[in-house]
Amino acid sequence: MKSTRAMLMILVSLIVGALAVWLAARWVGEQTNENTVKVVVATIGIDAGAPLQSNMLGWANWPKNAVPHGAFNDLKKPLGRVANTPIYPGEALLEVKLAPEGSSGGLSATIAPNKRAITLQVNEIVGVAGYIRPGSLVDVMVNSREGSIKPISKIILERILVLAAAQDDKRDQTKPKVVGTVTLEVTPEQAEKIDLARNIGTLSLVLRNPLDASVVVTTGAYRDDVFKSTPVQEPQVPSASGVPSATASADATSKPRKAARVTAPSVSTSVEVIRGIQKANVVSEETK
Repeated sequence: MKSTRAMLMILVSLIVGALAVWLAARWVGEQTNENTVKVVVATIGIDAGAPLQSNMLGWANWPKNAVPHGAFNDLKKPLGRVANTPIYPGEALLEVKLAPEGSSGGLSATIAPNKRAITLQVNEIVGVAGYIRPGSLVDVMVNSREGSIKPISKIILERILVLAAAQDDKRDQTKPKVVGTVTLEVTPEQAEKIDLARNIGTLSLVLRNPLDASVVVTTGAYRDDVFKSTPVQEPQVPSASGVPSATASADATSKPRKAARVTAPSVSTSVEVIRGIQKANVVSEETK
């Protein structure tokens, strides 16, 4: 009888405990739902220039007080839009990351407003051994030799974004790859300057740190700057007062020095002489 009663109490305790856990979980879930909203996120990585499809998007709960500006709450609304920047899995889909409605996919969708794309022909040297990849920032330098212009190398543009290397516009690659062309994102004025510069000289790309926002104004490098030599200074000889004197230095260099006389070291030789029962040491010095 007692064992039956104990088993019954244990069973009732388990039921009450499970019910309490279920009610607590339900209450927490309701509180969470009240403080969150559903936001459209990327379920897979989306490359820049790719049109959005239904299998790329999903839902995620987002805190109400932390919803990013421009987020979507409707899965159908962004379908067919084109991503103008890479979107990573789990990242909220934002209006600012999409090209305007009606834009076609490809490189043209990734060009920022009021910007243009211009392509330069490069080689392994100009392309910094293949380390210039989509997303890199470069400076453009021209080496001018034509006409009456004095030969000069000068940086003409700074912090220019690389949109594509050859036909590759994916920005998540870090492996060096030598390509034949590089496409840059520039303003219309910068495009004009590049077009003129490549017709009066040769262009080079200078890779820079993306975190370096400094702007350096240079005067350019001329041929005389390359071959300019530093004058050789004559050694100074201290004068009698202890202060280096240029005259003393000149006199010291103009007058020949006397050769120092080297005296060979003397070598002593000890000879033992025996006369009868007496011994004597005779020391003689020889010079080599």
